[in-house]
Amino acid sequence: MKSYDIKTDELVIAGSAFRSRLFLGSGKFSSIAAMNSAIEESGTEMVTVALRRVDLENPSDDLLSAVTGNKKIRLLPNTSGARDADEAVRLCRLAREMGCGNWVKLEVTPDPRFLLPDPIETLKAAEILVKEGFTVLPYINADPILAKRLEEAGCATVMPLGSPIGSNRGLRTEDNLRIIIGMSNVPVVVDAGIGAPSQAARAMEMGADAVLVNTAIATAGDPASLAGAFRMAVEAGRRAMLSGMPPEGDASASSPLDGLLR
Repeated sequence: MKSYDIKTDELVIAGSAFRSRLFLGSGKFSSIAAMNSAIEESGTEMVTVALRRVDLENPSDDLLSAVTGNKKIRLLPNTSGARDADEAVRLCRLAREMGCGNWVKLEVTPDPRFLLPDPIETLKAAEILVKEGFTVLPYINADPILAKRLEEAGCATVMPLGSPIGSNRGLRTEDNLRIIIGMSNVPVVVDAGIGAPSQAARAMEMGADAVLVNTAIATAGDPASLAGAFRMAVEAGRRAMLSGMPPEGDASASSPLDGLLR
């Protein structure tokens, strides 16, 4: 059984190693300063940025430069707002041309109210982007069959939702998440809906490789403090999973009477 050591327990995605298993979104923060403080306290090495929110032709764009200026952080552009595969692919190509690299978080969400991902358009876009050399991290519903199809298409991870984006409702898809984690040969990142550190810890205890959090941290009264709490929760959940926690079952006395000396 693997023992836990935060200094050596690396998450490897497409050949790149990360020590932090907490990814951060960059939306909804009250200021760049608040976002930077949260990034620092979280210990994250991966920050997503919506391509529609930045001026790709302006290297000094406040949001873009805040992330790219931190040498410890990998920028993960996302296609938030794309309504079909063609739009998502176009955004990714534009980002690469403007120097944002090959890594992309693929989001295809035709319904602007609930922002649920379109499985058909997501798979279509992923197949195109992988063939063009992108490292694709797709946001999906907690659909085990789709997760496997995306893995087979060459995606670097799968990123199933715990509950709808921004809802802070936690792991409402827990049963399917367990199936995806059990079936996947690529890292599983639980993305969307995580609203409390305890929920992040739960995802890690289940065997998720990482979690992505945005709304809960960005809209907190003290984003940096909550980011630190999420960091500790993710580490605790990972450590608990690797410890070989006993499975859930029926009640069993912690101090049984059998075998006592008489």
